Amino acid sequence: MGREHLGNIAHLDDSVVTALIDPHAESVRLARPLCDADVSEFGDLESALESVDFDAVIIASPNHTHAQIARDAIQAGKHVLIEKPMATSVGDCLELERLANGYPHQVVSVGLEYRFMAPTMWLLERVRSGEVGDVRLVTIVEHRFPFLDKVGAWNRFNRNTGGTLVEKCCHFFDLMYQVVQREPVAVMATSATRVNHIDESYDGEVPDIVDNAYVIVEFDGDARGMLELCMFAEGSKDEQKISVVGDLGKAEVGVPSHECSIGLRESGRSGVATTIEMLESPYEGLHHGSSYREHVAFRSAILGRTTVVASLRDGTRSVAIGVAAQRSIAEGRRVTLEEVGYGR
Repeated sequence: MGREHLGNIAHLDDSVVTALIDPHAESVRLARPLCDADVSEFGDLESALESVDFDAVIIASPNHTHAQIARDAIQAGKHVLIEKPMATSVGDCLELERLANGYPHQVVSVGLEYRFMAPTMWLLERVRSGEVGDVRLVTIVEHRFPFLDKVGAWNRFNRNTGGTLVEKCCHFFDLMYQVVQREPVAVMATSATRVNHIDESYDGEVPDIVDNAYVIVEFDGDARGMLELCMFAEGSKDEQKISVVGDLGKAEVGVPSHECSIGLRESGRSGVATTIEMLESPYEGLHHGSSYREHVAFRSAILGRTTVVASLRDGTRSVAIGVAAQRSIAEGRRVTLEEVGYGR
């Protein structure tokens, strides 16, 4: 993901990578061709802060390291873009919120780039314009490939990731909130590990992450969201299908097909209108141009032209829903957001 960010920065006006900061030499070696020849290399952020001058830090390290690196970067006076999830615990997220509030002139944003995909931008515009009416249900289906190999297999264990429903799904919980615009109240979830990683072992330890799940999120005002996750479904036309149903109609999108449809109840099936929604980006990257548009928004906020799009509060909320889902699985019950420390 660090290399994905480098590709985006290379296509931004008047932006340059000053330093690569990573204790893993092979990661640095793979990243170097994406940077200018004079880019500096450091094994930790402290060394970089002592040696070179830069404006912003992009945190794309393993999840469980996000909180400490973000603390150091914020306290050093840097603008920060933290990859999702913001942290692996609600407590760490809340601490970062409190810390950042003491540095009001710095931009601190969270990498929830699903907001910037062309189909989801289209969906949010339709919903916020009132075309489907009062939103009642949001359904997100993600049928995809297993987790990729990462350095030291860190993403195979809940203690590092926060759990699959934090690591992978915080994007979708954020998107649910963006659609309903109401605070989450409680979560019910069920999951299993049936196909992926079950034959793997690292230093004698078997991965404990789940590979399929259903999650129901209750929001204020009696709105609901549901996530269906399957990470052994490579044979799918769309990796994500997102539908929103209101009292007037329904809007639905697919990624990566970019197929978007909207229909009103009064017109029935024959009145459904379908379009392909694409946005051109100088760099499509691994996320259909959304990461590039995320960087454009981050840079614009740094320059004072716009406000932060994905705030630390958004990051905290998305992690809190995931943490509640993981607890619901572990304890076999409905879990409120208050129980996991998320206050509104």
